Amino acid sequence: MIREADAIVVGGGLHGCSAALQLALRGLRVVVLERRHVGRHASGINAGGVRTLGRDLAEVPLSVLGMAYWHRLSELVGDDGGFTPCGQVKVAETHDELAGLEKRALAVRSLGMEHERVIDGDELRRRVPAIASHCVGAMVVDGDGAADPYRATSAFAARARSAGAQILEGEGVVGLERQPGGWLVVGERGRYRAPVVVNAAGAWAGRMASLAGDEFPLKTRASMMLVTERMPPFVEPVVGSVGRALSFKQSSAGTVIIGGGQQGRADLDREQAWVNVANLARSARAAAALFPVIRQARIVRSWCGIEAETPDRIPIIDHSPRAPGIVHVFGFSGHGFQLGPVCGVAVADLVTRGSTTLPIAPFSARRFAAAAKAA
Repeated sequence: MIREADAIVVGGGLHGCSAALQLALRGLRVVVLERRHVGRHASGINAGGVRTLGRDLAEVPLSVLGMAYWHRLSELVGDDGGFTPCGQVKVAETHDELAGLEKRALAVRSLGMEHERVIDGDELRRRVPAIASHCVGAMVVDGDGAADPYRATSAFAARARSAGAQILEGEGVVGLERQPGGWLVVGERGRYRAPVVVNAAGAWAGRMASLAGDEFPLKTRASMMLVTERMPPFVEPVVGSVGRALSFKQSSAGTVIIGGGQQGRADLDREQAWVNVANLARSARAAAALFPVIRQARIVRSWCGIEAETPDRIPIIDHSPRAPGIVHVFGFSGHGFQLGPVCGVAVADLVTRGSTTLPIAPFSARRFAAAAKAA
């Protein structure tokens, strides 16, 4: 028996569930195929940063538009996903780093946007009293913040279901076949057919793309995070650094969540990732350098997620270059969480209209055509 649909989404992460929701809201019969469970990998276990701050300039226009969805997330999915607009701060430890932030602010303003603002050391200490005394300034975005990644992803899945999408967990894709008028997707337990397939398979999206005849030069990321014991409140915004790989925030429970992109080790075949203790120590040292108050705090837990990384570290959001009816949305390279809600709209536009007015031109799949051919 073949289950028929208008669109099949492969991957039950935030981007897959967001796309499924937007497609279902437009009246399409949508089936989501998720090999394990919703939010199992990067979408459910990332650091939860919701930022426009410091993004690749190619991402800035889409990211800025995307913040509107986070500020009204309850209206969209019936849950705020734990989003708190506590602000984000990117700290400069030297005057050279501060000059770099000034240059960055000018570049963003040249795009017609002024959300990033540079502050001096005095204002930094007013905002973040616990910051190390040697820090000289920062860049800030007041409307940015953080959310609970698993809660947010689950909310999108629940809302997609209530809008009519079928989300089938425990159903991995093992085959893809072009048929007249659409695609036959072969799962581990069933078969599904639709005119359009959305590839939102995260770290495994390259393999899914290969089934459709697309080859992309992807790497695998296993970004690590750690959590400390509970501490008295000492920092409100999410804090990053110009010169260090760091994402730092304190939860409402008092624990401190430290990320920033230090890498562990991933195995796509086993669907597992392992912490690299030496790299984890770098994260801890970076955090302690900026926040002396945590130097004696105990680490209680660490983990890493698995995600695809493109050569230029910005995503692919586009129709397949070779396979009509395939839409790709993957390769967010460690910073796709904030983009999830708006990318769902972009994908739904590509599926239902063939194009979108959202600023996704930099994310063309065709930009890797030469590299894929050479490989």
